[in-house]
Amino acid sequence: MSPETAPQTLTQFVVWGALVLGMALGAVGQATRFCVRGAIADWVVFKGPGRLVSWLLAIAVGAVAIQLMVSANVFDAGRTIYWSERFPWLSYLVGGLLFGYGMILAGGCPQRCLVKAGSGNLKAAATLVVIAIVSLMTLRGAFAGWRANGLDAVSVTLAGPQDLGAMIARTLSLPAGALRWVVALALAGAVLAFAWRMRRQVERAHWLGGIAVGLLLAAAFFLTGRIGFLAEHPETLEPAWLGTQSRRPEGLSFSAPLGHALDLLTLWSDKATVATFGVMVALGTLLGAFVAARLRGDFKLESFKTPGELGAHTGGAVLMGFGGITALGCSLGNGVTGAAMLSTGALIATAGITAGAWLALVRQMRSGALPSGTVAATAR
Repeated sequence: MSPETAPQTLTQFVVWGALVLGMALGAVGQATRFCVRGAIADWVVFKGPGRLVSWLLAIAVGAVAIQLMVSANVFDAGRTIYWSERFPWLSYLVGGLLFGYGMILAGGCPQRCLVKAGSGNLKAAATLVVIAIVSLMTLRGAFAGWRANGLDAVSVTLAGPQDLGAMIARTLSLPAGALRWVVALALAGAVLAFAWRMRRQVERAHWLGGIAVGLLLAAAFFLTGRIGFLAEHPETLEPAWLGTQSRRPEGLSFSAPLGHALDLLTLWSDKATVATFGVMVALGTLLGAFVAARLRGDFKLESFKTPGELGAHTGGAVLMGFGGITALGCSLGNGVTGAAMLSTGALIATAGITAGAWLALVRQMRSGALPSGTVAATAR
């Protein structure tokens, strides 16, 4: 292809490839019930390890696959937000806490809400709309000042990438590449040991779901970091990552993309507003879940039963919209993509998400809204 058409063609590959990836993610999520929120809730409420193993497997598989691509120079991980030298630690922590609390109130994180909405759950659809609105308000609207001038102002600039391997390497004066492999393999070994120990309580779907999500994450980085990469854009003569909103390699995340999707829908005639990788992954997840639900006979319309339920979902969506943008990622963006990238900031955010979810679950159990040992309340 000619230099004039190559950027546009590559952009189309990234955008439509994102739709395919999203459809696969939606189908996997619908069939295996993969869900970070569900993994935490299952474990806290009744010590069910199935979806926890699935979540950890996704991280481990993604971490090893990413290190393979980094070692093979398939994509420049240093250009992702997950290895950024800027380290807004307070934003990671507070954003994660708010997001985690909110996803329990709303009955699901953005990824799970997309899957549930595709399966006919109108509560999840309403939650997604509120998340999208609040995400935009946090990016550049009424809440942007709180984020940018408050939480984000408390940050430090590191001497290099913020991934665990690089940070340990700077401390011990050892090669970062080798240490990244050590950390990734140690993580994979620990996850496999835990999964093997819990194997009698882990269903086949949990294994398949975790492995599939980890591989889809690697595919996302290959698509945005390799296929969509131009070493020298013909217009700017600089390196370019095409088809992504951030102009960087992107993995799987939903908070900001939901806001960008709302932008696209409301500014459709604006030629500067176009569908990007994250938006198409979100759309694909919705469509993939819909197709899977129809084929499996799981599609069922469901709506709010009480005003209190509407209020809880709305409040949870507000917390997720603000928290997901503030923490630079949602439960999938930080809890899977960032964790697999061995990003220190993402791990802090994931710890915050887990803590926030735990606080919300404990509060629900103490109030009687979620009796301890209730499986049905967390398995959906």
